[in-house]
Amino acid sequence: MKFSIQAKDQKSMARACSFVTDHGVIETPIFMPIGTHGVVKTLTPDELEDCRSQIILGNTYHLYLRPGIEVIKGAGGLHRFISWKKPILTDSGGYQVYSLSHLGKITDKEVIFRSHIDGSQHKLSPEISTEIQNVLGADIVMAFDECTPYPCDYEYAKKSLIRTYQWEKRSKEKFDKLLPMYGHKQFLFGIVQGSVYPDLRQQSIEELSELDFDGYAVGGLAVGEPKEQMFDILKSISQNLPENHPHYLMGVGKPEDIVRAIELGIDMFDCVLPSRNARNGTLYTWKGRVILKQSKYRMDYGPPDENCSCYTCRNFSKAYLRHLYMNGEMTGLRLNTLHNMHFFLELVGRVREAIKAGNFSEWEKEFFSKYPVETDHWEENALRREERRKKHLTENERAFGK
Repeated sequence: MKFSIQAKDQKSMARACSFVTDHGVIETPIFMPIGTHGVVKTLTPDELEDCRSQIILGNTYHLYLRPGIEVIKGAGGLHRFISWKKPILTDSGGYQVYSLSHLGKITDKEVIFRSHIDGSQHKLSPEISTEIQNVLGADIVMAFDECTPYPCDYEYAKKSLIRTYQWEKRSKEKFDKLLPMYGHKQFLFGIVQGSVYPDLRQQSIEELSELDFDGYAVGGLAVGEPKEQMFDILKSISQNLPENHPHYLMGVGKPEDIVRAIELGIDMFDCVLPSRNARNGTLYTWKGRVILKQSKYRMDYGPPDENCSCYTCRNFSKAYLRHLYMNGEMTGLRLNTLHNMHFFLELVGRVREAIKAGNFSEWEKEFFSKYPVETDHWEENALRREERRKKHLTENERAFGK
């Protein structure tokens, strides 16, 4: 991969970089909209381009189940199937092994799982995941890994890390044997795991560095741990990530988290928040969130964000968007998503320019002086996850036997 560091902040680890794919140059820091099923919900490719999206994500697990890789192969690859001309990154399916663990059974060799669609049984391994991503034709392929839950005791995290290393090594071996199916180059990223244990994280970095991946992702964070613990872990490992490669923090996150992670040397981000919260009536602005169901917006005729140039803010008021949301109108969900996606991409774009101008620290200070940081409700969320875990254990027993 042709990768270059264009600028570094003098007071932090923040950096502006670029790397080249056959579908275009990617400039970082960058936010990557999630198109799990080959679509960023409610938006067209043209609308994403208008938001200055450089790259989108697809998901191996979901695309494998539906529409099926034979359909995508018949179309000439995922780019042609979804009419997206820019780069695509595909997740390996490893996160779904975690998030849908009640439907799966993990062994060192593979994951056996039941489809969340029809209950049919399937297998996913490093080799199968890599082959699927080869058929999808992603520009960036992710190695197959195991995402540990939170909380996770040290012994399980250590055992999981051994398994993950072997899985990622097998992914690399399979990737090196495959030829691109559609004429463009593919690149493989490794994923650093190790739960919340700095020594395991460092071990993962050292082992994956020897395998010489094209880029390095940090996985297994933002899965329920306290926010400050996530940043402590990130701070302890980010300086040890191979410098001349892209750094990708998976599944993060909120605007304030993205800015803080950029300060720690992270280049790439993805998260469902812009589109999911848009559908739930929440807009992100430079002064914080606008929750449309709140009655104070019933007769608010100003735009969602007076400092935003997106189509939604140029044409519609909070009162109108609230009206659409309260009536369940699809147009409202589209307008909300269009704004949120524009905001997230504008956010990383402004950070990129600040780094290049040499004033990132000043920009960051000003950003946080105006943007209210959300409270970290990790204890409440942990209780909910524990309830779901107990329910899923019962479901798993029914699916695979005790």
